[in-house]
Order: sequence, then C-alpha cells, then structure tokens
Amino acid sequence: MKILYAAIDQRVPGTIGGAVHVTAVAEGLAALGHDVHVLASPGDGPFPEYAGWEAMTPPLGLRQLRWLRAGRVIEVARRVRPDVVIERYYNFGGEGMRAARAVGALAVLEVNAPVVDHAGSPKRWLDRALLVEPMRRWRDWQCRVADVIVTPSAGIVPAWARDRAVEIEWGADTTRFRPDAQGPVPFAREAGELVVIFAGAFRRWHGAVHLVEAIRRLRARGHRDIRAVFVGDGPERENVRRAAEGLDGVVLAGAVAHERMPACLAAADVGVAPFDVEAHGPLRLGFYWSPLKVFEYMAAGLPVVAPDLDRLRGIVRHEREGLLYDARDPDGLASAIERLKDPREREALGRAARERVVREFGWDVHCRRLEAAIRHRSKTCAT
Repeated sequence: MKILYAAIDQRVPGTIGGAVHVTAVAEGLAALGHDVHVLASPGDGPFPEYAGWEAMTPPLGLRQLRWLRAGRVIEVARRVRPDVVIERYYNFGGEGMRAARAVGALAVLEVNAPVVDHAGSPKRWLDRALLVEPMRRWRDWQCRVADVIVTPSAGIVPAWARDRAVEIEWGADTTRFRPDAQGPVPFAREAGELVVIFAGAFRRWHGAVHLVEAIRRLRARGHRDIRAVFVGDGPERENVRRAAEGLDGVVLAGAVAHERMPACLAAADVGVAPFDVEAHGPLRLGFYWSPLKVFEYMAAGLPVVAPDLDRLRGIVRHEREGLLYDARDPDGLASAIERLKDPREREALGRAARERVVREFGWDVHCRRLEAAIRHRSKTCAT
C-alpha cells in the first residue's frame, strides 16, 4: 500500500512521545513493505533514511493553526496518490482527513488524546459560549469521515464512532531497547547501588516530584544506597529540582536524544512511572495514555513501578512484570522501590517484563495490528 502519514506538528527526530510514535510507525509500516510518505516538522537532525519524509510545519509553528495547511496536504496527496492517509488527531487539525476525501483514500485517524470533553473542561465551556459549538462540531466531523480510528482507549472517542475504533497500544523498539544496550550515559553509579530511573517530559501528571518524595522517605528509613535518576526536560523539571534541594541521591540528567535512551535504561535497575491522574483534568475520563516510558522500561528488562490504575494493570501485571502501588498511600511508591532492593525479585520481574513487551508491545506488533485493521477496513469498504 501507498501510505501518506500527516503529522505536521511533530518534530522529527525528537525526544517527546509523539515524535517517537510517528518515527516508529513510519519505520514499522515501511518494514512491512509499504510505501510510506510522511509530513512532519524538521527536528534536531536529518529525517530518518527509511520511508519518504517531507518537511511541513503548521503556520507560525502553532499546532492550533494546523488546519490552515489543508490545501498543501491535499496537494501532496494528489502528487503521492496514496491508498491510505493517516492523520494524528488534533482538535484544530483535520488536514489529513480532508486530503483523504480529496483523493478517495482510506482515512485513518490516530487518536491519542481525548476527542470527547471531560467534566469541567474549559474548552467545553468556551464551545458552549460560542453557541454553535465549533470545536465539537469540527472534531466530530473528523471522526465521522474517518474509516478507521486507531486509539489506545476507545473511551476517548465519541460513543457513536466506536464501531470504527481499533484499540492498539503504543510500544517500544525491542531491538534497540535491550538489557544489554551499550553507550554513554549521563550519570554514574556506585557499586551495590540501586538506580531507579524516571524518563519523560516532566509534565505535572507524570508525577516526577513523587519520586523525589519517595527518595526522601527512603533516606529517612536509612536507605543510603538508592539513587534516583531523572532523564528528560519539561515544565515540571524546575519544581523537581527545588523539591530535591538538600537531598543526596537525586540526579537530574536533562534531556537525552532518544537514540541514547536504550543505554540509559540498561544502566538502571528499576523504571518508575509515578503518574498523577489528579493533576490532569482529561484523565477524569480514565487513564487513556499508552505510556511509552513503561514499554521502553520493560524492553530494557527493568521491573516497572507505577500506580495501580485500570489500564496500567493490563500492561504491567502486579508481581509479574513490576509492582503497582496505591497512589493514595503516601508510602506506596517508596515501599515498592524498597521491596525491589531484593535482586532476585527484581531480576525475575525484569525478565518477565522484557518477554512480555517483545511478545505484545513492540512497535513491530503495533504496526502489524495497524496494518491488519487497515486491510480489514479496505476489504469492508470494497464490498
């Protein structure tokens, strides 16, 4: 198949989850033999060599103006003549869906953030104040014209569109993220030390500050041999730094290129994902994320420590691939880390995590499921 992938607000190459997702899906579909053409914003370096990449950015670099690129995306579609157009959903997007209609291609909408509004959403109040609800009507249109909606959780898609929704988790590159990955890492470790790692974009709901608090509690219990390493950057990094003032055993390594992350994770012992669902309004709809960091921890052979949430239970099974703690318990995270000082339990959970992600959550698995969903819908539309 010839596939046009519209992701113009994602900077490739990049370190954030969206950029990793676009890169992995483009690579995975190309590896399956498809002719993939990707529209994306240029990142910090050249585009990957596989597939065909074309630079296209939203006007003024603002994703809120993505829809203004519809004419240019349609021009590309008429030149490429794709069988399938995939678009990363955004409320102010729709350029890929318009291009699919213009050339008669199958329309695939990737939905990774809620289409529906959560209770108390400011956007919902604004939309109602505008009387004709333009934002709801536009995102409903995007879902209506999509032949396939690919999402980690159908609960973030309007109920009337869920018959076209296919639930597929994100994944990890299991050939690169391995327990034996080598390369330079931005932190040191002492002999006999337990290194727990947080990797992410430092947004409030990622809960990085909770790991600092857990280290403080562990120090108070007399554990001097546990180090927490934070890799990444984002709006909450400064709050994490302030919370860690005067506390030894906390390393803020800063942003690291994604190609260096396999070595960083392989150099650690435990992967921590202390999500804070109370800090993000849309999570009132449920934990809809497909957590990239968790899959990459697992691929690196790390046991995962995360809060006990419905969807996470389907990814990390308690006492099988990691430990899930009660986020309401102030000692929950610290106690889970403390338990993983036992090397036998830690290594057993890490091996099981690696085996499961290779079997169920690799990007190759994601792309095969995506391909199957597209082929199934193509056959349905043809009959």
